[in-house]
Amino acid sequence: MNITYYGHSCFGVEIAGKHLLFDPFITPNELAKHIDANTVKADYILITHGHEDHVADAVSIAKRTGATVVCNWEIHVWLQKQGVSNTHPMNIGGKKGFDFGSVKCVNAVHSSGLPDGSYGGHPMGFVIESSEKNFYYAGDTALTYDMKLIGNYRSVDFAFLPIGDNFTMGIDNAIIATDFINCGDIIGMHYDTFGFIKIDQEEAKYKFRRAGRSLTLLAIGETLVK
Repeated sequence: MNITYYGHSCFGVEIAGKHLLFDPFITPNELAKHIDANTVKADYILITHGHEDHVADAVSIAKRTGATVVCNWEIHVWLQKQGVSNTHPMNIGGKKGFDFGSVKCVNAVHSSGLPDGSYGGHPMGFVIESSEKNFYYAGDTALTYDMKLIGNYRSVDFAFLPIGDNFTMGIDNAIIATDFINCGDIIGMHYDTFGFIKIDQEEAKYKFRRAGRSLTLLAIGETLVK
């Protein structure tokens, strides 16, 4: 399983020859100037909520690649209006099998508005299960007790968690989240892109080590093999 970081909360994950792209926000990201969104591969685009820093490149990449966009109903309707026809709407609690594995939609505690100001539906996270590995992509969320449901009823090998604080949970709450989901192998996201979410990366890694957990902070453009 190959994981490529495109900045902020945008990751590409290759599973069984299929390319999954999460929350595509590349072109407006000053830290990702060296990434050309027109070259990013996608067979599936998974969107957690409607904020621009998670959907900015969704329409252009979906149209270019023909990728299936997995999202909530409200984002599905918005994408259809933008001319994206290949969408698969889901909602919290739902699970669906695809040719790479399955997607389970789980709760995320955040807000959601689309770039045109319309309502973006309820935010969510994804639990991806496949023949290779299982993982949790939390999206933008506070620490929530619902995460215990993942730890109790799912088995994940690693997880993507927001750590930038201010708009989402920060480092200390992310460490608590590792207990809830029963997973100590974490890839950080939603940090450093804007002034509001700047973190001390070394301190963050130290806190995770002290808790007996692993925090990976990828460089933008870096690929990790899991």
